[in-house]
Amino acid sequence: MNHNQDHLAARTAPVLFVLLWSTGFIATKYVVDNADPFTYLAIRMAVVVGLMAIIAGIARPKWPDRAGIAHSAVAGILVHGFYLGGTAIAIAHSIPAGLSALIPGLQPILTSTIANRWLGEKVTPVQWAGLVLGLGGVGLILHNRPMSGEAGLGWLASVVSLISITLGTLYQRRYCNHIDWRAGNLVQYLAVTIFFTLAAFLFEDRVVHWTREFVLALAWLAVALSIGSIGLLYWLIRHAAATSVASLFYLVPAVTSLMAYLLFGEKLDALAIAGMAMCAAAVFVVNRRFGA
Repeated sequence: MNHNQDHLAARTAPVLFVLLWSTGFIATKYVVDNADPFTYLAIRMAVVVGLMAIIAGIARPKWPDRAGIAHSAVAGILVHGFYLGGTAIAIAHSIPAGLSALIPGLQPILTSTIANRWLGEKVTPVQWAGLVLGLGGVGLILHNRPMSGEAGLGWLASVVSLISITLGTLYQRRYCNHIDWRAGNLVQYLAVTIFFTLAAFLFEDRVVHWTREFVLALAWLAVALSIGSIGLLYWLIRHAAATSVASLFYLVPAVTSLMAYLLFGEKLDALAIAGMAMCAAAVFVVNRRFGA
């Protein structure tokens, strides 16, 4: 890429990533209405493995060594396994699609703390202010939400998603940045396919209703999310600081909630809308490096 193309990519990639990532929560609501969570994810990952195998077969990328394969497998279990599993379980346990993105939306707070120690990235006072502002916004969005019973299990699954996506993106940045994305992603998806298949046989009845709704949502999740948005995420990880990349996740709850309102009629009150605005402001503060 020349300088102008690099600049355009730096401007458009974050916006496209947020839009694509947000659709994942919407499409997941459609699929978990027709299949058990781990069963659906095992099917999705098997489809993605086939697609990535075709891409790798055409591109013939350089394959990682044994250490690179091991690191890719670990990153895959974190980024795809526990994160997607937690999200699917949360939505399957009655957490609205628009709210299922909220707990993972705390990722910038956790990322900045870990990155400061593990990756040696300096977090400025202004960035800390943005992170705290975003945390306050998430707090407003969560006010008066039920936290017990079936909903409690769903929120717990969301916490697992938060921890796994945070550790996964940091692990990817530290250990997998040098690995060709086509080879690395194929290894990751192979590992997570085995992970979800075992989970489906251990914990579920593996029920699937092959409706048109399920097939279309599954196809979108496999192609647009598992290949498109993950490719963008890893591109962003390579080209920006971990804190800046993580701050994009503050925008996801707002975009997801808007989509959920239009598609499912899920509504937010005035305080929650104010919280969304605070999260957007936090992204502007923390994520200014993309415009540099």
